Amino acid sequence: MAKVSKKRKEWREEIDRTKRYDLVEAIKLVKKHAKAKFDEPVNAVFRLGVDPRKADQMVRGSCTLPNGTGKTVRVLVFAKGDKEKEALDAGADFVGGEDMVAKIKEGWLEFDRVVAAPDMMGVVGKIGKILGPRGLMPNPKVGTVTQAVGDVVSMIKKGQVQFRTDKGANVHAVTGLASFSEDALVENIRSFYDSLIKLKPSTAKGTYIRNISISSTMGPGVKVDPAYFK
Repeated sequence: MAKVSKKRKEWREEIDRTKRYDLVEAIKLVKKHAKAKFDEPVNAVFRLGVDPRKADQMVRGSCTLPNGTGKTVRVLVFAKGDKEKEALDAGADFVGGEDMVAKIKEGWLEFDRVVAAPDMMGVVGKIGKILGPRGLMPNPKVGTVTQAVGDVVSMIKKGQVQFRTDKGANVHAVTGLASFSEDALVENIRSFYDSLIKLKPSTAKGTYIRNISISSTMGPGVKVDPAYFK
């Protein structure tokens, strides 16, 4: 029989896995049990009442968290001319075109998000098979193919997160760090919730937000009562 660790015993004693907690209470529990030696990201997972096999029920978008994610995000922008300067002025870490394509083909992947001006998508398409599987391919649906490259770079740097429904109809995102205040995490998670509500497919029937769970990277999941947001 597998031995139960001290941490798991604590979780079992303090967290009722069948209960849906008030968001503030859930955040307190997550913060209390985030005991790793690093500042653990806090993840929020929403189970949606959609069928991800149907294209018209795929929920995909982005959300700029009011208090950021607490993570440093490296942004690569494909742009030229005035758009290149605009991206650099907004804080982009790397900007280029064919030169960046060549580096990526050689194995360079030291960036977290990719933005492209529309006239550069022909160039970006050459590395679609590299960026696509990693979730890095620019897409107009989430605003990363845009003329307003400076605005998008600025939003990403301030804490924009991207999300999309997975095969299990779950949507998840990092909503801050365990060191954030309770109020900051509440604001971020509520912002994520509001973004999902705005993207509810017209063809989705029944309960849209079915389950919510939050956790730190190394900590236990805590269920949240969806009624809190109403």
